[in-house]
Amino acid sequence: MGGTPRTFPAPGKSRLHRGACVTQESKSDDANLAAAYATCRAIAKREAKNFYYAFVALPVSRRNAICAIYAFMRQADDLADDESVPLPQRRAHLDAWLAAWRIVAQGEDTADPVLLAVRDATARFSIPLTLLDELVQGVTMDLDDATTDAPDTFATFADLYRYCYLVASVVGLVCIRIFGYSDPRAEKLAEETGIAFQLTNILRDVAEDAARNRVYLPLEDLAAHNVSTESLLHHTASTPPTPNERALLAAIAQRAEVFYKSADLLLPLIDRESRPALTVLVTIYHDLLKQIEKADYDVFSHRASVPTPKKIATMLAGIARMAFGRLTS
Repeated sequence: MGGTPRTFPAPGKSRLHRGACVTQESKSDDANLAAAYATCRAIAKREAKNFYYAFVALPVSRRNAICAIYAFMRQADDLADDESVPLPQRRAHLDAWLAAWRIVAQGEDTADPVLLAVRDATARFSIPLTLLDELVQGVTMDLDDATTDAPDTFATFADLYRYCYLVASVVGLVCIRIFGYSDPRAEKLAEETGIAFQLTNILRDVAEDAARNRVYLPLEDLAAHNVSTESLLHHTASTPPTPNERALLAAIAQRAEVFYKSADLLLPLIDRESRPALTVLVTIYHDLLKQIEKADYDVFSHRASVPTPKKIATMLAGIARMAFGRLTS
């Protein structure tokens, strides 16, 4: 990776092949499985922040599965982001963890509650195991070919899109299998909704990423707005963005707004009982983007966030919609 902008091959159609699923039932008894899901719910409640408010608006079986997938992602993230461990060792730890998961996925007994729950969830909701491989590929990208001096960058928006696909869109493709859908158009719309979410995250985290020697805004966009990587990497926290930087960030926000339209189209394609949860998730993320826009793209002076009371209100509205839907179905 280093100072060379990252490029990736186009995602293959095989990633959505349902035949890749393993449908073997868990060998663990119901009590062990219930305990495994309880562990995943606790991880999600503690760590998920924006996601958890949407999880609560799901029926129990779907909520359990989503929490299991989140806990799986959390394990991978924690291994990848542990800066107390040298990069080569992190890569080795992740490879070993992924190999262990693949053995469990084939039916091997495990004492890891997260892997036990994920195996059950993938079987229960026909989640292709190739998607979980791509989830791990996304969280490990920053470990590949890394150096300590040159910043991590992307040359074009197409390169950034591929990164967003791996770290966010794949999550969406997993989630819609848990949410339930029958129209294949939902897959592309879920992919694009993930792009909207990740572009929002990237805008929010410009300063934080710069502190870690990363610039996730495409170099072609920086050049178009006459902004250098150095100006972003060394931007003083208390200094607002320059006019050129604001224009750059606004252009990325407008791209995100286009992708949020896919979320609106996705919603009616999702099973009725899952729509409140997706609505909560989209509302919270879109509100975060609106906070950034309202601050005139000053992502350096403070980190944008949606106030917790507003998240709770959105979650409660989602629960109410779910309850009403059950009464009228």
